[in-house]
Amino acid sequence: MAQLSDIEIARAANKKPIQEIGNKLGIDSEHLLPYGHDKAKISAEYIAQQKGKPNGKLILVTAINPTPAGEGKTTTTVGLGDGLNAIGKKTAVCIREASLGPCFGMKGGAAGGGYAQVIPMEEMNLHFTGDFHAITSAHNLLSAMIDNHIYWGNALEIDSRRVVWRRVVDMNDRALRQITTSLGGATNGFPREAGFDITVASEVMAILCLANDLQDLEKRLGDIIVAYKRDLTPVYCRDIKADGAMTVLLKDAMQPNLVQTLENNPAFVHGGPFANIAHGCNSVVATTTALKLADFVVTEAGFGADLGAEKFMNIKCRKAGLAPDAVVIVATVRAMKMNGGVAKEDLAPENVEAVKKGCANLGRHIENIKSFGVPAVVAINHFVTDTDAEVAAVKAYVESLGSEAILCKHWAKGSKGVEELATRVAEIAESGASQFSVLYPDEMPLFEKIQTIAKRIYRADDVLADKKIRDQLRQWEEAGYGNLPICMAKTQYSFSTDQNLRGAPTGHSVPIREVRLSAGAGFVVVVCGEIMTMPGLPRLPSAEVIRLNNAGEVEGLF
Repeated sequence: MAQLSDIEIARAANKKPIQEIGNKLGIDSEHLLPYGHDKAKISAEYIAQQKGKPNGKLILVTAINPTPAGEGKTTTTVGLGDGLNAIGKKTAVCIREASLGPCFGMKGGAAGGGYAQVIPMEEMNLHFTGDFHAITSAHNLLSAMIDNHIYWGNALEIDSRRVVWRRVVDMNDRALRQITTSLGGATNGFPREAGFDITVASEVMAILCLANDLQDLEKRLGDIIVAYKRDLTPVYCRDIKADGAMTVLLKDAMQPNLVQTLENNPAFVHGGPFANIAHGCNSVVATTTALKLADFVVTEAGFGADLGAEKFMNIKCRKAGLAPDAVVIVATVRAMKMNGGVAKEDLAPENVEAVKKGCANLGRHIENIKSFGVPAVVAINHFVTDTDAEVAAVKAYVESLGSEAILCKHWAKGSKGVEELATRVAEIAESGASQFSVLYPDEMPLFEKIQTIAKRIYRADDVLADKKIRDQLRQWEEAGYGNLPICMAKTQYSFSTDQNLRGAPTGHSVPIREVRLSAGAGFVVVVCGEIMTMPGLPRLPSAEVIRLNNAGEVEGLF
């Protein structure tokens, strides 16, 4: 019998009305703002009422450095959530929303896979509840108001060569990376160079995901630096008077979305910032709300633990006052082989030696997570090509580090395939073993924060930054931004800044190309190497095979 595709599995699911899902968390239907029968937003009033309640246990799912073999972090997040519910723990899942760019490009959707998915899969991966469209509109409203201000006399004396606020669109489109605007004569404004980023790279996205409520959102939007004057003093969004209107556009988008897993358990799906140019986690408001309503909350952070988990700890937890009770690090036998030097087309045959060789990458992630004071367990996301000997090699390696690895078959079996992991994670979280602390204090100088991450997380020998970058960091400290955390923007494929350096490299340096102040989001972005904020489509984009079938159903999404 042929294996069903993700979308076929999702379509065959026995969905329950969203009011029933809300009821599992104690949310009365009057506080749910339904989008159809299977999606709803949770009202801001209801969220505010939960403030005094105690928090449940917070579980972070992260992974090794991603490989083309695929690790299945979201699939494991959803599977673990179902598994915890299956063993009697009242659990909610918190994941990010999907961007249209990857859906029509190469990476695919963001709803999990197999029998560990969040549904409705098609709608989640397409327009969903319109949050990303609202973010796109709010961002571009600010762009329009900046150009309009310059056109009508430029009272703020903005240097049009130093407008740093680019436009966004939720699509992969390399032709828009660098553009010239306002051509066509005097009535169209003053020509200048500009460009587009993908919506998930917008600072508005990062702000929405870190804001506590609408008042905090409006303040953070006002704090965005949009341009500089000739004397290099900053011009803020609030100077353009766009913050109020942007907040109006984002009013509904600020409310978390509630959907369900294949096993009809509650899932919050809200926000989706880039995991390299931003912090790569779902929204603070979704996570904090879920913690008030459930005994366990399972969430994830983008890319590998060197980027996603580090930022989850040092940015999201720091800003929101959160502390994870346990961390699950997802790994696959296939990815261990790739880290051990095996080509993607040669991954199927058994190769225990390559598995052992590739485990160094996993080992470093385990050490890093433990350095935050949080207990870690490894989830081996099972593929049908894995052999017993290969799985045993991963388990033996992890045990040699004083941790444990558990084989998980949630992709094929749903909650039944992840019961052992769920039981162990619950034990760890309830034991109170976590002694969470951030990697660096707020008051540490910005460059020392960068060095701390590079040396302790990446195991780099040094950070390479010219005088211009160091001077810029000092200027920001003098302007009152020295207490901000650092958001490292580097390749997700390696601990180093060289994407081809797999495993656990040492003896490398971290060169800084530029630094950017995200004053509204509240972090300093450190760009290492070429970071793409507007992806292009591949030679054969997924969009070529996405279509409606004769029954009017979507086909080709994955």
